[in-house]
Amino acid sequence: MNIKPTLIKQLVNYGPKDYRLVSAPLPEPKANELLVKVGACGICASDFHCYHGAPMFWGNETFPPYVKTPVVSGHEFYGTVHAAGPNALEHFGVALGDRVIAEQIVPCDKCRFCRNGQYWMCEKHDIYGFQKDDADGGMTEYMLFKPTSRVHKIPQSLSLEECALIEPFSCSVHAVNRGDIQFNDVVVLAGAGTLGLGMIQAIKLKTPKKLIVIDTMPHRLALASKLGADEVMNPLEEDVIAKVKAMTDGYGCDVYIEATGNPAAVNQGLQMIRKLGRFVEFSVFSRETSVDWSIIGDRKELDIRGAHLSPGCYETVIDLFSRKLMTAENIVTHQFPLDRWEQAFATFGTAEAIKVLLVPHAQ
Repeated sequence: MNIKPTLIKQLVNYGPKDYRLVSAPLPEPKANELLVKVGACGICASDFHCYHGAPMFWGNETFPPYVKTPVVSGHEFYGTVHAAGPNALEHFGVALGDRVIAEQIVPCDKCRFCRNGQYWMCEKHDIYGFQKDDADGGMTEYMLFKPTSRVHKIPQSLSLEECALIEPFSCSVHAVNRGDIQFNDVVVLAGAGTLGLGMIQAIKLKTPKKLIVIDTMPHRLALASKLGADEVMNPLEEDVIAKVKAMTDGYGCDVYIEATGNPAAVNQGLQMIRKLGRFVEFSVFSRETSVDWSIIGDRKELDIRGAHLSPGCYETVIDLFSRKLMTAENIVTHQFPLDRWEQAFATFGTAEAIKVLLVPHAQ
């Protein structure tokens, strides 16, 4: 449909530490595209690392840049269907005014992974907020959901905070699923940030024998305990490897999930996990991590599992929020309008912040 051009605000990434709040015409949806009024967009660790120039986004001597600029940032968004291009409402099974969320990835639907149903590993791999033209993100007032987007409806019963946490908590659920947690498992989760706090809630629903959470920030450990951790530990204050082994008759934990992005937590996990254990690596790292690979193979024969994005998990998280089996309470700590994006990014890096949101429209 034709929409009279109107200027909107967009936070555009032009390069490391070169983000600009600009005015741009209101996008016009094409066939099978939705125009969505953004309700909120969270700042992720990957957004933070990208802003500060991490090589995994901007490339180095061994691999090319991933980010294609200029691009509107943000992949942790949700919103309301404002307008639709030809056939879009039927294509996605939604109506004007519906609250909706699109998964982070805009799959090509053509590569071997997409054809095999593994769309989250799409070879082209456009993620909202990182590739210009094909995947402008949600740090804006209005955005387009693309024809190959995986779109889900959100019930009106969910709060703004819950809606804003659907994306990160979907990643949390996928990581926990990768751990294949059993009833008798002792599970160690390293990292109690937003994703870790979602993982705690998902792990508790798996009912393992014991859940141990490790973090260096006391207030995050306190929240981890409130959300269901059986034990919390601070590696700056105690020998967490020795303590976990003492709690497991010297063997070590059955499952270790790394969600800190700190290289020290990887080596910590390799020392802490038992032989034949399951190690789930979730984090986005700002620098390379070195480990003794003989631990993985010769000494322990570990099952190392990566966790990327959140396939099949959005509807699960929406359902868990709806049934009050997950909570957003105390996890969203800060909300800023788009005009204060610099303060929002600065706040993300502070000790008191957990999830920081940009909220484009006054609530």
